[in-house]
This record gives sequence, C-alpha cells and structure tokens, in this order.
Amino acid sequence: MNFPEVILCKYGEVVLKGANRQSFETSLIKELRRRASPYGIFKIYCKQSIVYVEPQDELCDMEGMYDAAKKVFGFVGVTRAAVCEKTMESILDTARRYLPDKLYGVRTFKVDAKRSDKRFPLTSPQISAEVGGVILSTVRGIKVDVKNPEVTVTVEVRDEHAYVRAGQEPGAGGLPLRSAGRGLLLLSGGIDSPVAGCMMAKRGMEIEALHFESFPYTSERAREKVMTLAQEMCEFCSRIHVHVISLTHIQEVLRDNCEEDYFTILLRMFMMRLAERCAREYKCHALITGESLGQVASQTLAAIEVTDSAVNMPVFRPCIGLDKNEIVIAARKYGTFDTSILPFEDCCTVFTPRHPKTQPRLEDVMAELSKVDMEALIDEAYATMTTETKLVYPEYR
Repeated sequence: MNFPEVILCKYGEVVLKGANRQSFETSLIKELRRRASPYGIFKIYCKQSIVYVEPQDELCDMEGMYDAAKKVFGFVGVTRAAVCEKTMESILDTARRYLPDKLYGVRTFKVDAKRSDKRFPLTSPQISAEVGGVILSTVRGIKVDVKNPEVTVTVEVRDEHAYVRAGQEPGAGGLPLRSAGRGLLLLSGGIDSPVAGCMMAKRGMEIEALHFESFPYTSERAREKVMTLAQEMCEFCSRIHVHVISLTHIQEVLRDNCEEDYFTILLRMFMMRLAERCAREYKCHALITGESLGQVASQTLAAIEVTDSAVNMPVFRPCIGLDKNEIVIAARKYGTFDTSILPFEDCCTVFTPRHPKTQPRLEDVMAELSKVDMEALIDEAYATMTTETKLVYPEYR
C-alpha cells in the first residue's frame, strides 16, 4: 500500500542555539539539498525544529534520500512518516493501513501523540488511546508496553498535516558541516586519522586533508588506499580536498645526518611545519591528527609537547582519550575500517628507528634539527604538493 511519505529530520544541538540558530538551520538545509540532487526533486524546509524532506514526484528515490539524510551532521533522529489530513478519521485510517508493515514482527509498542495544533479537538492522550486501539486490532501478537517498548509509534498533529510514523533511526548528531570553520586533517592510511577527521566534521568543521607519501619507499597502492579512505569519509564529510606532499628527501636527509633514535620525532616536526603551511594557504584555522595518548612512541605526552612546539596554530586530537577498541568502533561507524586495515605501508613505516625516543627533550630535538637545513627542506617538499578532490557523489558541489 503506497502512502504519501515525507522524511522528518530532527535537530540536535541546533535547538540550543540562540541568535545564531537561523544560520545553523540554513547550513542544514543547504547540505540536505546538495545531497538530494541524485535522488530526485524534493521540497526541503524547516518548521518547528524539524526539517521536512518532501518528494515532489513518484520518481524520487526515498530510500536513497533517507540513507543520505542519516549521514548529515546536525540531526539526532531521522524517520519516514505517512502524511495525512488533520482529522481523527484520516489519522486512524492511515494508522490502520500504514503501520502493520512497519510493525511486522514487533512484540511491544506504545503510542506517543504530539498535538502542536491545540485547536485539534482531541488531546494527546486521547489520540494515543485511539491509535493504540487500531494497532492492537490490526497487528497480530503485539502488546502495549509503555515503559520499554520495542517501537514507539508517533502521531504528530502539526499546522497543516498530521504525520504517522513507527520508530526513528539515529541521525549523525553533532553540528552542521561548515558551521565551525575549516581544519586540516593529517590523513595517514591507518585507522585513527579518518576517525579524527569525521569526529571534527561532526563538530561542524569543513575538512581539508594532507597526506605524506614516501615514493618509492611507499607504493602507488598506498596512495590509492588513502584516496579511498578520503572518498569513504565523504559519506559524512561531503567533500574533501586531499593534498599530497612527498617526504622522501626529508627522510633520506634525516637518515644520513641525525641520530636514529630521534628520527620519528624529527619527521613529525617536519610534518607539522608542512601541515601548518598548507593550512594557512587553504584558510584552515586548526590542524587535526588521529593521535591517541601513549599509543605509539610519537604519541607520548613528551613527544606531543615537542611536536606542538613546531607550529603556531591549534592542534585538535579528538581521539586523544580513546583506546584502540573505541577507535575501531568509530571507524566501523564511519565506514573506513575495512580500508584502513589493508596492508599497504605509509611514510611512518619508512626508516623506523629500532629504539625511538619516547621522552624527548625539546633542546635535544632542536640540536638534532640544527644538523639539517629545515627551511630549505620544507620549501623543497612543499613544492611537490598535488591535490585531488573527493566528493560524496559526482553530482555534489
């Protein structure tokens, strides 16, 4: 049975915004409209803290649009609802015909009615009771459980129409993309950095990415792996420009001139300096890394203190307090895990010291850096930079 349907996207933190709330709403609607383009023509608007996505013809791909809406940061809940007239007769008829398929195999339910239009003749408890009676008479084997139902059926009586829905799926949460500025993610081929990028995108940041390669010590397939990760991140981040810089000569110079134990921390300082330069050129106001405190030698507190001294802009580390299992769970959520574990090397595995310094002192590190011409090496490496653009889908702009 076909019913007129609409996708309802419910705000999260946006409802707490004061004078700036309209700008957040505008960002949400713009992102939904961009994402709607492959799926047909939709009317998208907000009213009473809900964004409505209404198909304008039968050719609209509601499944595709629904899946896309669940990946838009800023919404805590997304659901499909049947639209009907604002009469009790129409609401009950819609419940009778629309809900049985949605409740197939469900053992317990409750009805939650919301009457935004106070002119409606029945109260919310009265609406709930009548709709609950219809469900009990049309869905075999189902029972009412008001404390812990498997599914909550919601009836909303709003200004123009009534909406009947069964359940609600979680949205991506957070704040709308591009509502919190732009950050540059140091994107490796591992598990952590894609998660870090998605976590900051969830806080409203637009993500640029910088990847360091070491060809021919690292392969073209390693680079392709990173590009695949960036493409997968676009499911949530929408669009990412991926800048690639070669570290090959820097690594060879460090190998030939500096103590091996300092190699990891020295390389990290070069990465940070190059990242800051890239960030400033592309108008990013922070760096983002996937570091987790104590996970590897370059992620001890002492090592982080040293590497931070190389730059003069904020460095965000959203994974800093997460353990590996928590990061893996997040990677699966964002769809990057299976690619991250592909066995292709990255630049950090080249010339790895046997005994890396885990408690470096800044004065010792600077003494090692004085053995090379850091500025010249940075200029040379930066000149190798190339850029690729990844999109959530080809039509996205």
